[in-house]
Amino acid sequence: MAVDLPRRLTAEALGTALLVAVVIGSGIMGERLAGGNAAIALLGNTLATGAGLIVLILVFGPLSGAHFNPAVSLCFALRGELSWAEALAYAVMQVLGGIAGTLLAHLMFDLPLLVAGDHMRSGLGVWTGEAIASFGLLATILGCLRTRPEVVPIAVGLFITAGYWFTSSTSFANPAVTVARALTDTFAGIRPIDVPGFIIAQLLGAVAAALLFRWLWRERWGAAASSQQAPRAAE
Repeated sequence: MAVDLPRRLTAEALGTALLVAVVIGSGIMGERLAGGNAAIALLGNTLATGAGLIVLILVFGPLSGAHFNPAVSLCFALRGELSWAEALAYAVMQVLGGIAGTLLAHLMFDLPLLVAGDHMRSGLGVWTGEAIASFGLLATILGCLRTRPEVVPIAVGLFITAGYWFTSSTSFANPAVTVARALTDTFAGIRPIDVPGFIIAQLLGAVAAALLFRWLWRERWGAAASSQQAPRAAE
């Protein structure tokens, strides 16, 4: 199904907004119900995010590819499956959608609409974790697209679910989501000052995955199927 750019951009903005609403909203709910137990709060946040992500990819994948993530769009621009102008437009709508998702989550839980995050997430270990999370996310997408494209939604949701627990950064793996999470002083928040380090690590991890899989599969970028036809995403 051919989908024009305005509809694809709307799908990216709406999908990213709902994804961020799930991430932040489940963090708020988890923290409120956990009675001070951070592990239980993280578990609730994890399960909701992984499940929500699978559904969102299934819904929006046929429209825009369900990137919801500038790092994913960057990789498909590198591969020649998305023009650079389209990738930039995707990224802008993803960031705006993510901010809207923060507003929605705060509105649902009767919180101030925008408050700078105060959770410190910085340092070599955390940045390494975020690079690994982004590398793993793109590896999941690219590997499954090559062999089993129909399982991409489930595989992405499962990887992000695992990434919340095995990475030191709790697997943001998404510049748009990172910006959105800098605007919430809740369980899912991040200090604005920590955002640049996260985004650099995310982009490095994503590009590394794109380059490695090009070599592994002996791909000639630009020859693969259009990114608009297969569901892809990131948290």
